[in-house]
Amino acid sequence: MAMPSNAIAYKALESHDARFDGLIYVAVKSTGIYCRPVCPARTPKFENCTFYSSAAAAQDAGYRPCLRCRPETAPQLAAWKGTSNTVSRAMAMIAEGALDGDDQTVDRLAIRVGVGERQLRRLFLEHLGTSPLSVAQTRRVLFAKQLIHDTKLPMTEVALASGFNSLRRFNEVFQKLYHRPPTTLRRQAGRDLAASEGEVTLQIRYRPPYDWESMLAFFAARAIPGVELVERDAYHRTVELDGQVGTIRIRHLPRKNSLGVSIRFPAVQALPAIVNRVRNMFDVDANIDVINEHLSRDRAMSRLVARRAGLRVPGSWDRFELAVRAVLGQQISVAAARILAGKLALAYGTEMKATNKMHEALTHVFPSARAIATAPAFSMNMPASRVKTLQAIASAVNADASLLTSSGDLNEAVSRLRATYGIGEWTAQYIALRAMRETDAFPAADIGILRGARKAFNEPLTSKQLLQRSDQWSPWRAYAAQHLWAADLD
Repeated sequence: MAMPSNAIAYKALESHDARFDGLIYVAVKSTGIYCRPVCPARTPKFENCTFYSSAAAAQDAGYRPCLRCRPETAPQLAAWKGTSNTVSRAMAMIAEGALDGDDQTVDRLAIRVGVGERQLRRLFLEHLGTSPLSVAQTRRVLFAKQLIHDTKLPMTEVALASGFNSLRRFNEVFQKLYHRPPTTLRRQAGRDLAASEGEVTLQIRYRPPYDWESMLAFFAARAIPGVELVERDAYHRTVELDGQVGTIRIRHLPRKNSLGVSIRFPAVQALPAIVNRVRNMFDVDANIDVINEHLSRDRAMSRLVARRAGLRVPGSWDRFELAVRAVLGQQISVAAARILAGKLALAYGTEMKATNKMHEALTHVFPSARAIATAPAFSMNMPASRVKTLQAIASAVNADASLLTSSGDLNEAVSRLRATYGIGEWTAQYIALRAMRETDAFPAADIGILRGARKAFNEPLTSKQLLQRSDQWSPWRAYAAQHLWAADLD
């Protein structure tokens, strides 16, 4: 979606149009402040406004964040999304902390996304109006400000959690940007979400509508015993990062257009990565209006979209875990695959300690690729060929973790996956859809999708015929697949 013209952006600001929240930021020359289009403050004159597609560009131009509309709480949408795979992938890596450490440079980031450093800087300037380092700095500042407002973490831990290498640097940045120390911001803040001792609770904003019931039902049907649990309108699971383990709980806050994320984890430095994974898992950054408008050009699909306007594509906490789930689900029911995954976690996963648990039913962390690839006596109640496939994907990921990382090219991703023993087209497309977050992935041979298509279109279709029809849904075929899965359950 292209950056709207200044005239359209100003009309959005005048009407406080929530459809533009996260897509544009308005900087006001007379105040030196930048805001969201939904800011409750009095609308400034047009000649005093400059519009940016990212908070980083506004801060790079010397503006400071508004304390009323809090830009750090905006949905993380942006006008550049969908225009550059390289920028999208680099932004995802920055969100995971790729530029936070002293040894994390733009040059290393460029190598990871497969371009030169100068080319990456040029792409960021073109699509975001700023540099990768400015994006990373803005992300740190805004995440720190959210922690100040929404948690009781000591300032030292806020600094560490948001990627600052020292408390001194943290204080300097806040003094320069907000013209006041961070402790002052905390005194002004109100915290709405209560958290238990040892927990950090944050809000993640989304662009409404959001079909929480469908999302929760999807995860409930596939919840791995001991690893995941859906209970009392909340999703719980165990998590592992860099050898440390903890648990998270996700709740819906519909009045705030947000998800409430409670985290119990021993290292505060992991908070940005945990939040980023939750964002992907619950697909909160989808520009759902754009997706729905595109899919609705197909009359039959438009009826499904109208029925579930807020339907998102469920992701995964861990790409390897999802790949294993896909293999276990080959030619068996969802319920049977769920049971097998639970047995696998019990046999090869890390057992949880009580101090890191939010719920007694969370007993194990799902096993890593290394744990399964190096298991001396691997035995499961399933065909020998599927055991071999499981070991093959575990060995492949253990040898090269980037196998399950999106390259921005769906065909390339599917081809790489299919080179692994036992991974066919359906499995590869399913992994690409949920683990790699490829928005155009489409497992056309899936039985549930075919049944849903028959209901939706009132005619039986072969997988080949459905694949041909899906061309008109590109580049959002993953969302079309989710609508067809939902139609199968109606």
